[in-house]
Amino acid sequence: MMMEGAMMMGQSMALVPSQLRSVRGFLRALADAVPQVPAALSQAGSVLRADLAGREPITIGFLILLFVGCGVGAEQLLAWAMTGFRRRLTLLPTTTAEQRLRAAGIRLSYGFLLLFAFAAGSLGVFLLFDWPQHLGRLLLLALQLALIVRLALLLCRFLIAPGAPRFRIVPMATRTAEFWFVWSAVIVGYFFAAQFALEILRALAMPRIELHVVGIGLGVGLLALALLILWRAPDRETGEREIAAKTGDLRIWALSFALLVTWLLLFTGSTRPFYVAVICLVGAALLKNARLAVRNLMAVPDSAGTGEPVPQEQSLKTLTIERGVATLILLVGILFLATVLHVGLAQPKLPETPLRWGLRAAVNFAVVVLVTLFLWRFAEAWIDRKIAASEKHASAGPGHGQANRLRTMLPILKNLLLFVLAIIAVLTVLSNLGVDIAPLLASAGIFGIALGFGAQTLVKDIIAGLFFFVDDAFRIGEYIESGNIRGTVESFSLRSLKIRHHRGALHTVPFGSLDKITNYSRDWVIDKLEIGVTYDTDIAKVKRIIKEIGKRLAEEPEFAPHIIEPLKMQGVDQFGDFAIKLRMKMMTKPGEQFAIRRAAYDLIKKRFAEEGVSFAFPTVTVSGHAPDDRSARAAIAQQAMELTRPPAAAPDTR
Repeated sequence: MMMEGAMMMGQSMALVPSQLRSVRGFLRALADAVPQVPAALSQAGSVLRADLAGREPITIGFLILLFVGCGVGAEQLLAWAMTGFRRRLTLLPTTTAEQRLRAAGIRLSYGFLLLFAFAAGSLGVFLLFDWPQHLGRLLLLALQLALIVRLALLLCRFLIAPGAPRFRIVPMATRTAEFWFVWSAVIVGYFFAAQFALEILRALAMPRIELHVVGIGLGVGLLALALLILWRAPDRETGEREIAAKTGDLRIWALSFALLVTWLLLFTGSTRPFYVAVICLVGAALLKNARLAVRNLMAVPDSAGTGEPVPQEQSLKTLTIERGVATLILLVGILFLATVLHVGLAQPKLPETPLRWGLRAAVNFAVVVLVTLFLWRFAEAWIDRKIAASEKHASAGPGHGQANRLRTMLPILKNLLLFVLAIIAVLTVLSNLGVDIAPLLASAGIFGIALGFGAQTLVKDIIAGLFFFVDDAFRIGEYIESGNIRGTVESFSLRSLKIRHHRGALHTVPFGSLDKITNYSRDWVIDKLEIGVTYDTDIAKVKRIIKEIGKRLAEEPEFAPHIIEPLKMQGVDQFGDFAIKLRMKMMTKPGEQFAIRRAAYDLIKKRFAEEGVSFAFPTVTVSGHAPDDRSARAAIAQQAMELTRPPAAAPDTR
């Protein structure tokens, strides 16, 4: 394969000098043919007059007007029959994006229906009669030109709506819309009229070199018309026509230079470079206006009540339509380029020439990349929006479990989808280049088996991670514990999990090393509080106070959304040496119990002080006849330490 590529590159480099010699020879032949053009035109005219068999040009013009008139009559008849529908069409609402899309679809369908009536009326009547060869070709090309101009006017009326601004799809000032409505039809009509004129001259056996001279002359007119439109076009937003302001615009000069270079490509001896440049220029203009049109269609109405659409942050629908339209324009442009360059999309068995093989490979590569990019960008936008929506519900409360699970799973899906699309695109490109991918697929299978044996730990980690995800054992943002490692799940990959300890340390743990997982952030938590009161305390009074505090906390706007069951007292837990131990509990959302507990302790202290309830604390009573005895003082201190030492924590199984 490398040998073939090197040979093709060498052959391509050898073609450059021969191409330059061919261009120089063509220019000399072109200069020699200029004086012969009048005679060649006269000869072509003689052939046409002989074929017309005595028909005068005025008769031919009358026939063209007759057929076009039949088409216009059929169109007007249909428009008259649909007067009521057209009246309702002008009243269609265009406030929301859905209404604008619906109105645009109805208007486009109505326009194509009228165009079909025009085609049926003009071409249908023409096809009823038999015509001489050249006369029939002349009339048919004239009718085709009229149909193309009508199609251009239809699309302009649909896109820029010069007489109905509220139906305008491509945003611009009304004066600008009127300008482009007229001049777009003019330049389209001139371009295709020149093409049809050259086709007729070619059919009349005009020599190729003289035909090329005529084509260059017609190209001069096309260049002048394009430059005139470019420099006289009003501003898109204001509609003002300031030629003096355009003299300082580098974009106008760059576009003018591009138009001049496009015309100069006619001197290369082939029309293909010229048509390639025209397709690229038209495609660039369509891409720019398509983006503006989609955003204008999908804009939301102005909240101030003006009725004008206001562009907003791109939604998934807007992004999909915009990228879909751009991909469609690029694909159609590539197909036109392939047609102009005479290269198909089919895979060649043997390349005819290195240049054609390279062009075909480039076309196939561009198509595959465009389709793959569209699918990936659509999937990426959908996944990113789902992730952003799930991050708004990052808390692990009972109502947001599904959102947190999506937030955990979607990044893995995104990476996996990118990998799959890339592999499919690469294999498709290689197949279109003529590479047999069956051995690659077989080698990939063998490599996968070898990788499985040689990387058992890696496979173990990946499979363990998949089972953890299936079991929904943890999600991003949850606080978990596994063995002696605990912390918040921060991120993960296909192989490992990153856990951030509450003191800042970041643990990276392979899934295969995870043991049992304790999740402290799932559904709800029960927090238990304990206080000590003196033995003379009224327990019923304390229970009432705790109940009031629980009710007050549940009514606080800061805590109410996080409290599932309010604070309440469970009763006496035990009788201590110096206090009655009372236990309380509450049910909250995970992670919210700490702030609520602090607020509860603060309210308990304040309410106990107001109600005269005393907290118990250790006291020491000293009696004896030798207060200065050091051994007695040491014994007293030891007893005080034993009394104040907190009891050992015991597991709570209740």
